[in-house]
Amino acid sequence: MDNEEFFEAGFSEACAGETGAGLASYATGLRTHVLLPTLFLAAFLITLRGNGLIALLTVLDPALRAPKYFFLRQLALVEICFSLDIVPRLLVTLRPGQGVSPAGCALQLLLVLSCVTSECFLLTAMAWDHYVAWDHYCRPLYYGAIVSPGLCHRLAATCWLAGVPVSLVFTIWLFHFPFCGPRGICHFFWDIAPLLSLVCVDTKVFKANVFAATVLVIMVPFCLIATFYIGVLATVLWMPSATRSPKALPTCAFYFIVVALFCGTTGFIHLRPKASYSPESKQVVSLSYTLVTPMLNPLIYSLWNNEVKATLGWVCLQRKGTHMP
Repeated sequence: MDNEEFFEAGFSEACAGETGAGLASYATGLRTHVLLPTLFLAAFLITLRGNGLIALLTVLDPALRAPKYFFLRQLALVEICFSLDIVPRLLVTLRPGQGVSPAGCALQLLLVLSCVTSECFLLTAMAWDHYVAWDHYCRPLYYGAIVSPGLCHRLAATCWLAGVPVSLVFTIWLFHFPFCGPRGICHFFWDIAPLLSLVCVDTKVFKANVFAATVLVIMVPFCLIATFYIGVLATVLWMPSATRSPKALPTCAFYFIVVALFCGTTGFIHLRPKASYSPESKQVVSLSYTLVTPMLNPLIYSLWNNEVKATLGWVCLQRKGTHMP
């Protein structure tokens, strides 16, 4: 296939051309063209509202200037960028016959890889911050000296910029391959795995590099995050029960579950990018880290936090006061 032709991603024609499986197989029973866009749009709006609210609150309230809230704001901004890159195009792919130029396809892949890389590193920085905070729970001055504002800004800049070279290398490399066969893929956005199914030359070296990058970008951060949270768990368990926060263990457990969901699903797809997984499994796994995780992060990380809820209540009262006669 000529690389200048238009690509098509979606749940219908591309899936029918591959196995007849995937989300397209549910079209009759679930009324795909009505139900799925509604569900995806609802998840998209919840994600934008939740993450946008976190970003706004951490800017407005001086009480939310601690390092953990700074990293939360960075994570919320990454999730917003991720969702804006994925969901609008996802809603378009539910309409058959909607193609995208190679440039548009490459741009989406570039942003996806960049956001995934930045999010993995940000989650690692957040886990490290939680570990240092709990390790110095009774010595807050030591914590403030270690996790300084300057260090937080350098870590955040590193996390944001780290995704750029990774995404550029693999996007340019992948689009230098010749494409052949059908123009459509059984997927809802342009990722490495579905695009490899269109390549008609040997890609062993490319896949080996994708595997290595996945280990470095996803699995190594996940191991570090697990180590940090094990350290938090040990610290909390060693604390006297009188000083131990009752929310500490459940909160860390939920943090780790969200991290495991994100890293596990992205690793599942990218560790074996051309593996013979069914279209259904690829789509469900991809949905979990492109729609579910960005929607859950504001709930898990922030909206259970008393300081965040207090700030939200204050903002609501201020807004209500401005509309009172």
